[in-house]
Amino acid sequence: MNNETKRDVLLNAVDALSDAQANDGSIGYQDADLFMAEYDAALPDDLPVIPEAVGRMITKMKPTCNSILASQYRDYGKDHRWIIKHYDTFARAWLLGVWIVEETGEVVKL
Repeated sequence: MNNETKRDVLLNAVDALSDAQANDGSIGYQDADLFMAEYDAALPDDLPVIPEAVGRMITKMKPTCNSILASQYRDYGKDHRWIIKHYDTFARAWLLGVWIVEETGEVVKL
């Protein structure tokens, strides 16, 4: 699994361009095409950061239901309170299917 962000790809391209200029100045269209392909495949820079328990809820719920309000998940515990308080962050994680675990910094992809 590649956890490279768009910023990582950009920094790699800048480093490659700098190295090429320092040496013989040769960087061509093939290199640019490669960097653009890597950029397109890279993760967004601003991934949502959510608690591990909320991530487990998304992992469990998303494949089987289309709503957080599904009755079998309505326990209104602290995880649901977090979701209500941070609804925009939760929505981005749900829609993107990728997020950073708050406690560990791990990137999780569905």
